[in-house]
Amino acid sequence: MFEGAGIAVIILLAVVLFGLLRSIRMVPQGSNYTVERFGRYVRTLPPGLGVIIPFFDRVGHKLSMMERVLDVPSQEVITRDNAMVKVDGVAFFQVIDAAKAAYEVQNLEHAILNLVMTNIRTVMGSMDLDSLLSQRDEINHRLLGVVDQATTPWGIKMNRIEIKDISPPRDLVDAMARQMKAERDKRATVLEAEGQRQSQILRAEGEKTSVVLEAEGRREAAFRDAEARERAAEAEAKATLLVSDAIASGNIQAINYFVANNYVKAIEALASAPNQKVLMLPLEATALIGSLGGIAEIAKEAFGGDGDQAAARRKSSASVPPVLPKS
Repeated sequence: MFEGAGIAVIILLAVVLFGLLRSIRMVPQGSNYTVERFGRYVRTLPPGLGVIIPFFDRVGHKLSMMERVLDVPSQEVITRDNAMVKVDGVAFFQVIDAAKAAYEVQNLEHAILNLVMTNIRTVMGSMDLDSLLSQRDEINHRLLGVVDQATTPWGIKMNRIEIKDISPPRDLVDAMARQMKAERDKRATVLEAEGQRQSQILRAEGEKTSVVLEAEGRREAAFRDAEARERAAEAEAKATLLVSDAIASGNIQAINYFVANNYVKAIEALASAPNQKVLMLPLEATALIGSLGGIAEIAKEAFGGDGDQAAARRKSSASVPPVLPKS
């Protein structure tokens, strides 16, 4: 009898120990377990040590709460301008509600993958090829918004959706290359023409400035020449007035100066003729010397110089032979 009771106690202890072992659950970091009681969800076990009621509760689903990556396979997409391209991508998502992810959708990753592929065709099919190739960030943003909104009831947070590659057909790539080359040739031609135009404008402006400066130089030179002639005329008038006054006062030296000055000018005019080779001069040297002496006297009277010095200069000038113009 005692032997039977001992066996029963041992069996009872074994059952209790087995129940204790079944009631303890170790949930790893980054995971959540759902607990079902008689097949119905009751709660979620977070990471760490969890306890459930043995023989009544059981672990329903073991879900990873870490961010996961889903590779989107390549698929063909027809754009709005009827260009067919191959597109593939990648999606990053994270379970934020283990109960919804476990019981709101079946085969979670397959559902997300089909949702992403469908929206890729929808979003990219509404755009033309040029926009498709140049606005990849906008495509990613629109895909993320649409898919994230659709997966929210499943307890999913879509973090990123990236289009990895867009591959147009070979003939379309060749056409795009020709178009790009034509555009670059066009821009090069326009830039070259613009450069030539700018160069011609700058050259014309330089020539204009040069002509203006040259004209200003001629005007300034003419003004200064006129001013010089005016000064010379004034000096000549003043000298003529002095000679006239001297003649009026009966100064014979002034008369000699006047005659000699005109005589020298006449000889200078004859000598400066372009066809003049030989010049015959019927002049008297003493008369010219006397005229030069009259010039000295007038200068003395005009500037108040020493009479002796003037006489000495007359003597010295008398010894100098007259200068004949070159033939």
